[in-house]
Amino acid sequence: MSVWTPEVEPTHVAAGSVTLVEGSCFCLSTSGGDLLGTEPNGVFFRDTRILSRWDLQVDGSAPEPLAALTPEPYRGTFLGRVPRRGGRTDTHLLVQRDRWVGSGLREDVVIRNLAGEPVTCTVTVVVDADFADLFEVKERRVQAKGERSVQKRGDRLLVDRRWRDERRGVVVLAPGAALATISCAGDSLGHAVGRVGYDVVVPARGEWRTSLQAHPVVDGEELEPSFPLGRPLRAALPARRRERWQASTPIATTGHDGLQRVLRRSQQDLGALRIFGPGDDSLAAVAAGAPWFMALFGRDSLLTAYMALPVDRSLALGTLRTLARHQGRVADALTEEEPGRILHEVRLGVESGLALGGGSVYYGSVDATPLFVVLLGELARWGADPREVAELVPHADRALEWVLRSGDRDGDGFVEYQRTSERGLANQGWKDSWDGITFADGQPAQAPLALCEVQGYVYDAYRTRARLARAVQAEDVAREWDSRADALRAAFNERFWLGDRGWFALGLDRDKRAVDACASNMGHCLWSGIVDEDKAPLVAERLLSPEMFSGWGIRTLSSDMGAYDPVSYHNGSVWPHDNALIVAGLLRYGFVAQAQRVAEALLEAAQRFGGRLPELFCGFDRDEYDEPVAYPTSCSPQAWAAAAPIHLIRTLLRFDPELPDHELWVDPVLPPAFTPLRVEGVALGEARIDLSIDGDSVVVEGTPPEVTVHHNWSRGQTRGG
Repeated sequence: MSVWTPEVEPTHVAAGSVTLVEGSCFCLSTSGGDLLGTEPNGVFFRDTRILSRWDLQVDGSAPEPLAALTPEPYRGTFLGRVPRRGGRTDTHLLVQRDRWVGSGLREDVVIRNLAGEPVTCTVTVVVDADFADLFEVKERRVQAKGERSVQKRGDRLLVDRRWRDERRGVVVLAPGAALATISCAGDSLGHAVGRVGYDVVVPARGEWRTSLQAHPVVDGEELEPSFPLGRPLRAALPARRRERWQASTPIATTGHDGLQRVLRRSQQDLGALRIFGPGDDSLAAVAAGAPWFMALFGRDSLLTAYMALPVDRSLALGTLRTLARHQGRVADALTEEEPGRILHEVRLGVESGLALGGGSVYYGSVDATPLFVVLLGELARWGADPREVAELVPHADRALEWVLRSGDRDGDGFVEYQRTSERGLANQGWKDSWDGITFADGQPAQAPLALCEVQGYVYDAYRTRARLARAVQAEDVAREWDSRADALRAAFNERFWLGDRGWFALGLDRDKRAVDACASNMGHCLWSGIVDEDKAPLVAERLLSPEMFSGWGIRTLSSDMGAYDPVSYHNGSVWPHDNALIVAGLLRYGFVAQAQRVAEALLEAAQRFGGRLPELFCGFDRDEYDEPVAYPTSCSPQAWAAAAPIHLIRTLLRFDPELPDHELWVDPVLPPAFTPLRVEGVALGEARIDLSIDGDSVVVEGTPPEVTVHHNWSRGQTRGG
């Protein structure tokens, strides 16, 4: 199946590769800006590679890379030097390529002559498009398919492919260039490619410039480029979106320089990872991550939107509405669709659609459905319009119906999963690698599997539905869901608790045996509030033990477990989003010092990674290596990793709105290193508020007059921490 799991791990991106992203379009290139066709790079649009080669040469040679800059997520500048000629020790020609990505690509090329006399040269760009599915590219199994052509039409090149009932193309616009089709003799696919050529004279101490554009064609229709030639770049849709995002999201104006840099980076990355409905800028959801996951994922998008609420409430609303639109309606064993179920992922490429049972949506997720309800409740607490909440409550009820029926396959009160097709995911929680769920001795657990954190999400969904019912004075409905929550909590603490070990089982296997590995998943149980008070201290102690805490964060699996590997995907690595939820759980149960320790470690790791937390990093102990070790195929930017620092700060501020009741709690426990701190422009209901924290002093400005601000946060009062 083309749904990715670490059984077919994402392709290792070459060192120095540059990723540019805008919506569902992204570009992965060499450090010099080229797309070489032989590597897993290119320009991708709707999960299809619309440019596989974009190879610039001056006098037959590629410029030597000097620098690659990314001032915006969708914009890159590549600076190079033309290789020396005729034995000269230096060259006088510099090449600058300014690139913008979005519904294709625009590139402005500038040749600068630093010498005191004119220089003649030829500039060529070789263009090709294989229209390979994203899965084919990242798994390095691209093969020629269908009927393909390259045509010249005035100052335009059209590369086109027909395969089955699908037609894809790309138009390359190159005003003033000589266009040609040439045979690519050494190409393994054995076809002609396009060539854009210029005969150039660069004046003494002057420059020559030109612009090129490539935009996609879908089923014969040319799609409008995001950065059209001849129009101001600042007027382009991605630039306007980014400007609005920057103006409407909060900023940290005072505080630790490294922390400010991390929060700015998170804000920028979340803005870049937004994906929009066709022609509808008001409906923004969050893609999972670049380069390979620029698509809607249920679990990833829901948790990211939850953690990003202090930055932008519309991400949560857009994510919920988009997922509701695709909510399961029928039973389909191939796609694992079931009535009420929330999807795992959406893919738009041709091959991915064929792999997903003939459709573009795959539903194999056990946790996205309860998390849908959890996010809706949190959105209400942050002051969403009651009409927006009411619009989504029927979808929450359908989700809960799935939890009670299809989710609880054997009627024991716990939600479990088992794939219905060999083409589906073997593991369907957030640790969805084939070996992500193991016993303490390292043996993989067999499905049906009931994961500990999923029971916590379900518990929280029940409590959330009760709160939503009380908001509309439906007390009988509220009591029903509270009763279900109470019963689940009692059963969970009885069946999952390993009293002789001092931790919760990772899950229950097909024989209802406790999967006894010690893993980070139980930290999510603190976050959801399902853990009994008497067990929480032992959970916190184990999470901060040397076997679990690396010094940079909490590992996914304890180092004394049989499957432990610090360079594995889910069996000993450190995931920022995992740690952010655990920190919230620790604070929920009153473990302030432990929460501060984990948060400080993770935010320091972010600074060591240049201000951007990756999807995950290796679980080596800090005493062994004094820098966090990167995981080789980690996505960056990645959505829930980008949201993790925001959620950490929200948690440490103990910032808990309850807008339906006109109340707000702010009672910070920020580590001294992160104060003083001032954050301006936090969206709360229809208002924007500013927070200033300096030691024990807390000032909240701009709250609506009807909202009462409390500074006496009480242990366990909310799920947010």
